[in-house]
Amino acid sequence: MHEQPSLLAALVSALRAGSIEVVDLTSPLSSSTPVIQLPPQFGQTAVFELEEISRYDDRGPAWYWNNFRSGEHTGTHFDAPNHWVTGRDLADVASVPAQRLIAPAAVLDFTAEAAKDPDFLVEVDHVKAWEEHNGPLPDGGWLLLRTGWDARSHSQEAFLNADENGPHTPGLSPECARWVAEESPVIGLGVETVGTDAGRGHSFDPPFPCHSHLMGSGKYGLTQLQNLAALPATGSVVVAGPLPIVAGSGSPARVLALVERS
Repeated sequence: MHEQPSLLAALVSALRAGSIEVVDLTSPLSSSTPVIQLPPQFGQTAVFELEEISRYDDRGPAWYWNNFRSGEHTGTHFDAPNHWVTGRDLADVASVPAQRLIAPAAVLDFTAEAAKDPDFLVEVDHVKAWEEHNGPLPDGGWLLLRTGWDARSHSQEAFLNADENGPHTPGLSPECARWVAEESPVIGLGVETVGTDAGRGHSFDPPFPCHSHLMGSGKYGLTQLQNLAALPATGSVVVAGPLPIVAGSGSPARVLALVERS
């Protein structure tokens, strides 16, 4: 009798055969990666920079390597609870349980709405209407917000989409942010924009409600995701890999999705 293959062996086999596809949700990280810009009275995050140590030369004849400088919240990144004052006494990024870095995902598509209105806000009723067609949000999973904003990631100006009144990017309404943080079963919110809050989040009550409610509830954020169009509404599994920076409030992350293909 042949033994049934183990679950891990079956997974490896499916990956090799292509029946499970690995979709990279990560924006490439370079000096041109867009970064958030705060009002000038506040501290600013750093753009990503490489500093060459050696490149097969007198500084190191057989090896090439670099130092790098980056903000924790530059590019595709993971927000830990202590990123916001409401979660200041909760987990740093190094303390996030590894098991939580692999979780199912629900993908809510509001690309058409965001194309018509860059300030479009997702309301609780939008999420509940999605649940009526797709089933409940995954317990212990991610809510991923697809808006088509990843198409703008080639340009700092287009990505932030700011004018004299501030940025104009889609996101959750204040009430929806509170509901996702306090009533929904998900562990966090993933977005294609520069941060988890809508561009107008600075003027909401509370300001930046996704950060305030999610971090204060011990939940997480993933930002500047790409390729959400390649994911089904339900059934994918997200693998999020932030650096375990001790006392860190977040980290650039490689974020992958496993998608079952017929």
